[in-house]
Amino acid sequence: MTNFTPLPDMVLEPFIKTALMEDLGQYGDITTQAVIPDNVIYKAKFNAREEGVLSGMQVAALTFKLVDASLDIRPLIGDGSRCKKGDCLMMIEGRASSILMGERVALNFASHLSGIASLTAAFAKQTGTTKTRITCTRKTTPGLRLLEKQAVLHGGGYNHRYSLSDAILIKDNHIAAAGGITAVLNRARDKASHMVCIEIEVDTLSQLEEVLEVGKADAVLLDNMDTDTLMKAVEMADNQIITEASGNMALNRIAEVSATGVDYISVGALTHSARIMDLGLDF
Repeated sequence: MTNFTPLPDMVLEPFIKTALMEDLGQYGDITTQAVIPDNVIYKAKFNAREEGVLSGMQVAALTFKLVDASLDIRPLIGDGSRCKKGDCLMMIEGRASSILMGERVALNFASHLSGIASLTAAFAKQTGTTKTRITCTRKTTPGLRLLEKQAVLHGGGYNHRYSLSDAILIKDNHIAAAGGITAVLNRARDKASHMVCIEIEVDTLSQLEEVLEVGKADAVLLDNMDTDTLMKAVEMADNQIITEASGNMALNRIAEVSATGVDYISVGALTHSARIMDLGLDF
């Protein structure tokens, strides 16, 4: 089940323009300029070469529009939808030269983002009927965080904080530098507005006990705990605080971690290790 709304085109345009400038370089597509007359009109199909969950289709369509607004672009299967091998995802008709200029950028975005969406869907499936939600992290490609986090939503996952300015997330190094759990939570609550969430990382049940005693955190990140320890941590939290499991969250472990009753499982691999989905454009 997806939980997203499409981003406005004006938000996506800077990402695409940067990619087009990178690909077209100083002189544009000199191959196409040399061999394809400007008046040649063609139809092209944006095809799936394997099964998966789509993301980046809005970006791909906008890429072609930014190259040539006269192109006729007909999306057939949109972001957040599952496709089969051989499905036609989009039809593009117009100047062959324009289609060729936008081809690689459109495919790069859609293949990369669909890979993230497909991996996220695989993780989300493992949570079964539990309440556990799969969420991403800040381990994203520099400059592409917005698109990659949107791809996670397309795959049925959820987003963690977008940036360091979104929420207070106290990690082990913060605790060490601030003088301990009680000290760091007191300082955080004194500084935070009523609109800011405070989450703190713990590695042990004794640390969790101290967090619960202080009572100033909204969420706790249970880091690198084995499944039995996670189950005990969730029992200790007893719905007083949001629980998030993190660290060593491989796909084959998600079902058993979800069964502990944890609220969230954060998975850096969704964005830093997803392979691309095989998509192609054919005249």
